[in-house]
Amino acid sequence: MTFILLLFFFIVAPVFIIMMFIPYLTRKTESFGVSIPEEIYHTNEMKQFRKKYAIAVGFVSLIVTIIFIGFATTSDNETTLSIILGGIILGYMIISFFLYLHFHKQVKQRKAEEGWVKNKMQQLSIDLRFRRQKLSVSNLWFIPSFIIAFITAALSFIYYDKLPDTIPMQYDFSGNITNWAETSYRVILLMPIMQVFLACLFLFVNIIITKAKQQIDGDNPEVSAQQNRVFRRRWSAFIVITSYGLTFLFSFIQYSFYQPIQSELLVGAPLVLTGGMIIATLILSITTGQGGSRVRKQAVNNSSYVDRDDDRYWKLGQIYFNKNDPALFLEKRFGIGWTVNMARPLAWIILLGIILLAAGIPLLLSM
Repeated sequence: MTFILLLFFFIVAPVFIIMMFIPYLTRKTESFGVSIPEEIYHTNEMKQFRKKYAIAVGFVSLIVTIIFIGFATTSDNETTLSIILGGIILGYMIISFFLYLHFHKQVKQRKAEEGWVKNKMQQLSIDLRFRRQKLSVSNLWFIPSFIIAFITAALSFIYYDKLPDTIPMQYDFSGNITNWAETSYRVILLMPIMQVFLACLFLFVNIIITKAKQQIDGDNPEVSAQQNRVFRRRWSAFIVITSYGLTFLFSFIQYSFYQPIQSELLVGAPLVLTGGMIIATLILSITTGQGGSRVRKQAVNNSSYVDRDDDRYWKLGQIYFNKNDPALFLEKRFGIGWTVNMARPLAWIILLGIILLAAGIPLLLSM
């Protein structure tokens, strides 16, 4: 029970915190998926919107926590608890989305009523030197992940004859084995292939960070460009470190196939790593902000200019659909990170390809 509660508070709770403070982490030229002049961001009305959203999501988070603790303290069936936790989190995400939609509509309505951009000169700022700057960590930093995967596979073949007839594949929270698999080459290749898949995925994300559409605030182009470079470099470094962590984790699990390791370590290691990644994501989000908006730089605002108003291309403020935009990747409007231009067929191919590979590789190798 203590383990399950620790799992909840160190993995799920940081996600709740991120969800609560998303409006404070986005760019000051965007609020709840709506583009706004930066001076509007600092008005009391917009401050109240952000505060009300944080309180509402925080209240939902508290209710979810109480419900989960109630179930956790009255049920000793881990399968039931896992299903309940999944259902609670799904419900939490749905409620949070509808709360977002409520404030999105309010901001959009106020923008239309007050004419926030009517008397402003709209412009699209582009820094021609931007791509010549160091925007991300070199892709060569992912080579160690592939090397570790190769070593993991090689050691598995070397020790194959010493493996038992069956291999434990799943543990419960108490460290008891709940699923076994007959030893085969397909089983021992599962971890190395997943390592290669994840390394390729993180490498692809690093390329996205480098190639994503540049977004520079019209009223502060120089400062905005500097902040955006810091934003990309920090997340790129985080992606590399995450790649190393997950690669070592899969090697650790593979090592347990032919060398005895305490089951508590096999259960605890993934949770510690996951919790560390989520907490690091929280810290990085708070200190950096979307697009580097929380990176402190000396700025001089020119309130006569605003970014080009392209709200019509953002469905519900979160889904970008613009056939005339050649960019495939661009920053999210609500949240931290990047999204895709859903008007591009290649975006659908990439998303479906990643989903099919992530679900299909373990399925094929376990057959």
